[in-house]
Amino acid sequence: MRISVTDAKGQLTELVRRAEAGDEVILTRHGHAAVRLVPVRIAPDRATRRALLEAVRNSGAAKAARGPSAARSQDFLYGDDGLPR
Repeated sequence: MRISVTDAKGQLTELVRRAEAGDEVILTRHGHAAVRLVPVRIAPDRATRRALLEAVRNSGAAKAARGPSAARSQDFLYGDDGLPR
């Protein structure tokens, strides 16, 4: 939504509500975009960040299962004498 600064003066409360709801609100001056209203993103506190990092670490550790050894991965290409089949 684009609206002039002059018109926005009387509708500021409604424009803020729309921006908080996710609508793009652009204020114009002389027909040119001047300002965009966007909601403020509250940064998570230290305990929340720590809990999130711990959850990511635990999730990664659970997914990091050991696979087969790469040292013996091509043994099927060779016979018992060590020569190619």
